[in-house]
Order: sequence, then structure tokens, then C-alpha cells
Amino acid sequence: MIETPITSLLGIKYPVLQGGMAWIADGRLAAAVSEGGGLGIIGAGSAPAEYVRQEIAKARSLTDKPFGVNIMLMSPYADEIAALTAEEKVSVVTTGAGNPSKYMAAWKENGVKVIPVVASVAMAKLMTRLGASALIAEGGESGGHVGELTTMVLTPLVVEATDLPVIAAGGIAIGKQAAAAFVMGAAGVQMGTRFLSADECTISDAYREKILKAGDLCTMVTGKKLGHPVRSLRTAFARNYAKAEFGGMDDESLEALGVGALRKAVVDGDADNGCFLSGQVAAFVNKRESAASIIEDVMINAEKELRGAMKWVR
Repeated sequence: MIETPITSLLGIKYPVLQGGMAWIADGRLAAAVSEGGGLGIIGAGSAPAEYVRQEIAKARSLTDKPFGVNIMLMSPYADEIAALTAEEKVSVVTTGAGNPSKYMAAWKENGVKVIPVVASVAMAKLMTRLGASALIAEGGESGGHVGELTTMVLTPLVVEATDLPVIAAGGIAIGKQAAAAFVMGAAGVQMGTRFLSADECTISDAYREKILKAGDLCTMVTGKKLGHPVRSLRTAFARNYAKAEFGGMDDESLEALGVGALRKAVVDGDADNGCFLSGQVAAFVNKRESAASIIEDVMINAEKELRGAMKWVR
């Protein structure tokens, strides 16, 4: 059994968080992960506050265990959702794609644990000073919005820069990778891509099939020209977007090209026009199973790897 400061801080059995994937991480998936012993997270994405309220209610109807909400701070509804999560007193808020400083006081006043995603040491230090409960160090191997540093570089840097518990994210789907994160000083791991194979994940059949069949060179990064790089599967949409991005298309047209592409993947299963977000670890995801089974598999094998880690030491 692996117990860390994250399990006691969040009141969960296993130090595993589910990524707050926009259009994917709904109340049903979040509840299933929490029921399985991890911390499920509802992804607010660019959805309005009323959608998030409904998903919070759905999760509460399915589990009495803690779960969280992820807020993408670039969202036009970020202010409303920040207020909603404080009002609803959700257990945890994780944040991405921005600086959550202006919301921290309200969250803390309402007993909400705040766990920002950080992609640099500077942001880690700032969030520590502002009173975050823990930090998620997310490397560029992850799906969705990505930073420059890899998880193997970023995680130990953040661990050394803060006294808060650090959760490693990006490039983690199996026990070996989770064990490596713990060795680097992480107190927990966050996974997104692995949960795309969960029975309780409601993505389109086409999306799930692409993840289950993905190989080692399955992803690519687009959006660097706009300053918002995103990792996704190497599909027709991603290739066409890359050609447009580096072929001289103006920023406004590039923005328009991406509008609705994630929904087309998640909901419609549109193989030609959908953006299928995925981390590099998709090559390790090869079967459909329950969220609880995923968590148990990762933790059992992480413990096995950690117990055997001394075999090279003399």
C-alpha cells in the first residue's frame, strides 16, 4: 500500500488524480475514479458555469467521496466557475492555462483545497507563496496544453523548490512510470490518457479506438505559433493544422480553424476534423477496463517496482 501526504491531504485511498480533460472528464468519470480510490476531477474546459454545476450534482449523486473541478483559466467563464466552486465547496480545485492568484482567497475561505498545475519553478514558487495546498508538475509529454519541460526534469525541480506535496503529471500510465515519479520525490501522480480507456469515460467509439491502437510516435504538438501548444494524436486535423500554422496562415484564421475540433473528436468521433487530445503514453493504453481497475493496476505495479528498486544497489 502506497500512502503519501497526498492521500492524507485529500482523504483518498491511492495517490492518483484523474486529469481534468475538457469535454471528457464529466461527473460520471470523476465519480468512478473517486469510487476507485483516487481523486476524480470534472473538467470545466470552456463550458459555462451551469454545465459545471450539473456535473458536480451528477458526481455527488454517484459518490460520497471527494472529487475536484479543473478550471482552465483561459475560459471566458473562469470567473463564474471559480465562484461556483467556492459556493459549492468542492473538495479540490485544480487549475491550468493561467495564474489562479485572484481566486485563491475565496477558495481557501470556503475550505477548497487548491492544487494548481505548474510548468515552471517560478510558478511553483508563486503558488506556494499564495497558499496552494499542493502542486501538479505537468511535463510536456501530457495531452492537451503543454509546457516546455519534460516530467522527468520538471518534477524534481518543483520538488526542490517547494515544501508542498507535488503531484507528477505527463507521461504516466503504468506502474513503472508512477514508481519513477515517486522516486523523483512526487507524492502523487495525475493521469489523463490512461482514463480514456475507462468504461465510465463517455468519449466517442472512434476516439477510444484511436487511443487503444496508438503507437509510440502517435502524437504531435500544434499551436506553438499562437503561444498555446497542444499535444494530440497525429490525425488528419493535426497535420492540416500544422501545415496551416507554418504555412503563413494568420492568427485569427488559425484560431477559427481549431474552434469546435475537440468536440468533434469527443462527441462526434469525426476522424477527419476532430482534435483527439492524447499524451505520449497512449502506446501503453491497450485495453478497456473500469476506472477502479486502472487505478489498482497502476498502484499495485508501482509498489512492486518500488520494492524491487534496490536490486541495483550494492
